[in-house]
Amino acid sequence: MKVAQKLYKNGLYHKQHGDELTGNGAVLVLAFGGKQVLETETIHQKLEADYPNAEIILCSTSGEIFDDAVYDDTVSILIMEFEKTPLKATSININDAENSFEAGKMLFDRLNRKDLAYVMVISDGGTVNGSELVRGIERINQGKVPVTGGIAGDSDKFKYTLVGCNEEPARGNIAAIGFYGDSLRIGHGSLGGWEIFGPEKRVPRSVENRLYEIDGKSALDVYKQYLGKYAEELPGSALLFPLYVRAEGSEGSVVRSILSIDNEEQCMVFAGDIPEGAHIQFMKANFDKLIKAAEGAAVNTFKQVADKISPKLALLISCVGRKIILGNRIDEEIETVKEVFGNTTLVSGFYSYGEISPINYNTKCKLHNQTMTITTFDEVT
Repeated sequence: MKVAQKLYKNGLYHKQHGDELTGNGAVLVLAFGGKQVLETETIHQKLEADYPNAEIILCSTSGEIFDDAVYDDTVSILIMEFEKTPLKATSININDAENSFEAGKMLFDRLNRKDLAYVMVISDGGTVNGSELVRGIERINQGKVPVTGGIAGDSDKFKYTLVGCNEEPARGNIAAIGFYGDSLRIGHGSLGGWEIFGPEKRVPRSVENRLYEIDGKSALDVYKQYLGKYAEELPGSALLFPLYVRAEGSEGSVVRSILSIDNEEQCMVFAGDIPEGAHIQFMKANFDKLIKAAEGAAVNTFKQVADKISPKLALLISCVGRKIILGNRIDEEIETVKEVFGNTTLVSGFYSYGEISPINYNTKCKLHNQTMTITTFDEVT
């Protein structure tokens, strides 16, 4: 396996390092970029010219991860060349599917075969229900192969996002890449680091990812009460106060962050489902705990690596909410991950509107918010 990366900015490659590619084997190119750059420059066309036989996936972000730093309005380009691992990329536009659940089923069906080893998913973040997408994937997968990935971002604007699979990126697209054979070694980990505060409340009225009531009151009014001075800055300020969500009758939990407010329906739209009857609590950030959680995600991922040898690649997908909270300290989150893996591991990724990963090894994948999610790659030759 060979890996290399480039940082594209203002029409030029400013930084590049990694392995020399051999020109043999399957090639996957991932391009994580600022939305305006992807819209105004023909990035796919440039990459297709450089890597004519590659599967090329592009997505807009809320920040680009390149090595040990975070950038904005650039394109972080990752090139992966596999010696023994065949690849297959496919995509669907949400407008061509009945709903997000069915889109997930259709995508996984296209990739599913006996030697499927791993699936990466990169989804639109404006029109796709991430929870339903993942649920559709797992309806068929049933946790048999690891599935990780992320939801495209739009900085902190929450207007629309872009994804492209072997074409220039556009709204509504969901891309999935299947990796095949028994040579690939995948590790994964995901942690948040947020603090729960306030009493547990119940959700009497919600529809999928739209929250209408909390404890019988308007969810929007309750949220504004908790946000205090931050209420005037909704929906962006809600990233500072995500929800801890535990479904009725379940011990498992997820974190959910708000995407937008529907003033006409007086509801809040979240990045993933909030089931009716669920128990919720508000959460807030602690700088040091967020960074410590990023380190914990790296440690948990490293535990799955064979022989504890640093992997060739660590793909990081972290939440835009963490970026907003950490501010000028954002690079620390990436640096602490890089320290765990060491300098021989190439680090790439992006800040997202949602992260896709199993919570534990050999379990079904879920949609997460406000986490640092890591996937490591190695190939046994």
